[in-house]
This record gives sequence, structure tokens and C-alpha cells, in this order.
Amino acid sequence: MKFLDQAKVYIRSGDGGAGAVSFRREKFIEFGGPDGGDGGRGGDVWVEAVDGLNTLIDYRYQQHFRAQTGVHGMGRNRTGAKGADVVLKVPAGTQVYEEDNETLICDLTEVGQRFLIARGGNGGFGNQHFKTPTNQAPRRANPGLPGEEKTIWLRLKLIADAGLVGLPNAGKSTFLAAVTAARPKIADYPFTTLYPGLGVARIDAREFVIADIPGLIEGAHEGVGIGDRFLGHVERTRVLLHLVSAQEEYPGKAYKVVRGELEAYGHGLAEKPEIVALSQADTIDAATRKKKVASLKRAAGRAPFVLSAVTGEGVEAVLRALMAEIARAREADAPKAADPRWERERS
Repeated sequence: MKFLDQAKVYIRSGDGGAGAVSFRREKFIEFGGPDGGDGGRGGDVWVEAVDGLNTLIDYRYQQHFRAQTGVHGMGRNRTGAKGADVVLKVPAGTQVYEEDNETLICDLTEVGQRFLIARGGNGGFGNQHFKTPTNQAPRRANPGLPGEEKTIWLRLKLIADAGLVGLPNAGKSTFLAAVTAARPKIADYPFTTLYPGLGVARIDAREFVIADIPGLIEGAHEGVGIGDRFLGHVERTRVLLHLVSAQEEYPGKAYKVVRGELEAYGHGLAEKPEIVALSQADTIDAATRKKKVASLKRAAGRAPFVLSAVTGEGVEAVLRALMAEIARAREADAPKAADPRWERERS
């Protein structure tokens, strides 16, 4: 299945049904009178986070969504039925933006959350509403109100506890494959990882989700390489695991390159808790390892972990460090009060 994390969609809610012009015409009833029913409301357009999705690929093949028009009113005071709603089903972590792709409409972070993004038009009044003492037989009714139409952007940001960052070929995908059941593509050339990947890691009977994104290179914030487009997928993480390959000639410099890109991107990534590790340690000898650990320590300002996803060296220690940061962040997260907009739209 292909990965798509951004889609442009046109939506239109349903128009309201028109009111009816009708009169009672019954045998043996001397006085009839207006009995035109009201039109039904047009269908609404909702967006809902559902389980089992991790991409917006469905919206590559269909970009237009229209809710049904309300049924017109009928005689005998019969109100038309409401038009059928349209529900855009998206993965948890999807944000909905206005057409300018900057104004946030809603952020669906949990499965089951729904938000009304276009309300259907109200149905028109039938002629029964226009009867007055001086106009006993009104021959007018209201048309239904038009629905709303707009173009929106859907933008997916994966929900994960820990995010992997580093230069290309830093061993991120190998680490993800070693500690989770994920099977990312692994090869010895830059940008093997083209799309973000998710995996569930387990340590000491506790689980957390890891997100792997394509590698960053110097100038990524200006679009160099794959750019920083996929950094949005680690915005929601509680901790970053920064891997620096032991095959780098200057690990300290490699570390600073990625840190510079995180700071240039912004959105709070540079302030997130960070675990630093020298990866692929099995590829160098003890003397070289000591030298490169010292270089990375000077750049990061703290002693890095040393690990090899191939041999398993240091992997458990890194997982425990990640789990400790995640547990600390989970405890600090206060329960969020319900947004009254959401409750209103659900009713």
C-alpha cells in the first residue's frame, strides 16, 4: 500500500429541500386550507478518525465529496427526509486545514473523534407557515438553503511515542526492524527509506510506538534531498532517538547537521527530549569506537549510547532510556478538557 500524508479535497454539504405548496381537498370537509410540508435538511459532511488506516491514499483517487440534498416537502404536512451525510474516514493524527493550507480546522488525534466541517442547508418552509387571518390560502413556500462548499487539505501526522532521526544510512530502519515487527526496506545506499514507518517496541512488559522517517541532510529545511516534509511525523512524539552512524568520519559534525535541521524546522522539535546513540558500532574496532564516542560526546554535551542493531549490543539500554522518557511524559500530560465545539457538533 502506498503512503500519502497530504491530500486536497473538495466537499459540499447538501442543499435543503424546498417547502411544498399544497391544500387540503377532502370530501365533506367544507374548509380546506394549506398543508404543505417543510423540506428536509441537507446532508452534513463529517470527518472521522477510524482504526485500521495509516495513510491518506484513498483521497488520491477521489477528491470530490457531496452530501445529498434534503427531500422536498409534501402535502398533508409531510416533512421531507434529511439528506444522507458524507463521512470522510481518515487515520488518527489527521489535521484538517482550510484551502490556504495554514488555517487549522480540527486535529483528530484519537480513533472515534468526529468533526463537522460542512453543515447541510435547512429545508424551506411549506405554505402552512404562511397562513394568516388575511391570507387563508397562501401560495408561496420557501426554497431550501444551499449547503456549504469548500476546499480543504488533509494532512497526516503519525501518532508515535518515539521518533528516529539522523542522516541517511544512520541505521534507523535497521534499528526499527530489530526492535519491532516492522519490515522496512534496508539497503546500503542513501534514502533507502522514502516514506515514514511505524513499529511497536516492547521492553520490560511495556510497549511504545516508534516512527522512522527518511534521513535528513544539510539544507533539508530548504528542500535539499527529500527535504523536511516528513519531520511533521515526529512532531507528536514524546522523545527523539538521534542515531549517528559509527561509519561517519566526524560523528560530532554529523550530529550538529541534524540538530541544525531540527532547529530550522521549528515546531518544538529541537526542545524535545533526545536520546543520542552511536549506531552500527559493530563496524569499527575498539580504538576507533572510543575516538568517535568522544567526538559525539563533545558535540551532544552528554555521553551517547553505543549500539548495534545487528548484534543487539546496547539495544535494550536504549529502549529502556526511551521508555523512561515516554513514561515521564505520559505522567506529565494532564487530562485534556473536552472542547465544547466537538460536543456540540456530535449532538
